[in-house]
Amino acid sequence: MSKENSKLQDLTAENLTRHVIKTCTSNVSNERTTELISGLIQHLHDYVREVQLKPGEWEAGWQYLTETGQFCTPDRQEMVLLSDVLGISALVDTINSAQARSSIATESSVLGPFHNDADVLENGASIGSEGVIGEPMLIHGTVKSTDGEPIQGATVDVWETNGNGFYDMQDPNRDGPDCRGIFRTDEQGRYYLLGVKSVDYNIPNEGPVGKLLKILDRNVTRPAHVHFQLRHPDYLDLTTALYSSESDHITTDPVFGVKTSLVKDFQKFDRLPEKVLGYDLRSSPLAQPESVAKNGIWSLEHDFVLLRK
Repeated sequence: MSKENSKLQDLTAENLTRHVIKTCTSNVSNERTTELISGLIQHLHDYVREVQLKPGEWEAGWQYLTETGQFCTPDRQEMVLLSDVLGISALVDTINSAQARSSIATESSVLGPFHNDADVLENGASIGSEGVIGEPMLIHGTVKSTDGEPIQGATVDVWETNGNGFYDMQDPNRDGPDCRGIFRTDEQGRYYLLGVKSVDYNIPNEGPVGKLLKILDRNVTRPAHVHFQLRHPDYLDLTTALYSSESDHITTDPVFGVKTSLVKDFQKFDRLPEKVLGYDLRSSPLAQPESVAKNGIWSLEHDFVLLRK
C-alpha cells in the first residue's frame, strides 16, 4: 500500500463530500458513470447540509425507502409511483423528450406504473374483455410524420382502466390482460378500436406513497385518460396519454402528466357513426354490442405526429 493510500485523513463537514466522491469514482473508467455518481453524492450531501438533517430524520428516510421497495411486486411498482408523485418521472420525460422541442410532434407524457404486455389485435377490435364495466368509447385517429405523411405499420399500444377505475393488474375480478391492446396502422396511417370511456381514478394510496401524499395533503385522483405508446423503426418512440377536458382533476394531476396539447374533448354520439376515417363501421365488430345501440357511444379522436429518427 502506497503512503498516499495509507495516510489517514481526518474527515470534516467541509472535506467529506470531496473525499467520498474521489473514493467512489477513482477506479471508474466510464465517464458517464463518474458523472452520475459524483452528481448524486454531491446533491445528497448538499441536501443534508442545507436542511441540517437530524439522525432521527435520516433513519425515518431510509426506513421509508426500505418500506417502499418492499411494497413492490411485478404488478405494483411503488418506486415508480414515488418517482411519479415527486415529479421526477415528469422531469426525466421533459428534459429527454425530443417531442418537447418540436412544435408539430405529439408531446410525450409519463409512462406510469401500469404498462404491461398486451395482445396484438385487429383494427376495430375491443380491448375490453367480456363483462367490461363502463360506457363504450371509440378511440381512433391517424399516425403521421411531421411532413403529414401517413405512417403505415406503426404499433399503437393502448391501455386504460376499466370503467371501475382499476387497471387489469389491480382488479381482483381480472386474471389476464384487459382494457389494453396493440394495433397496427394501415396504409393510410389509421387506427381505430373500441375501449371504455375513461374515468377519474385514485392512484394506489394504501402504501408508502399514499402515506407521503397524506402527510402533504395532496390530491390522489388522476384525471381520466388513455395511455398510448407508439413505435415504428423509422421514428422515435412516443409514450403519451390523452386526458379528458371534463375532469375536475385536470389541473391537480398527482403525477404531473397533463399537458395542454394532450387535453381532449370526449364526444358523445347517440348511435355508432356509419363511418370513421373512411371505415364502414356498420359491418365491423363495433356495431355488435347491444349497449352501443341502446345508450350510444363516446368518441376520442386524435392524430399522432411522430418524429423521424
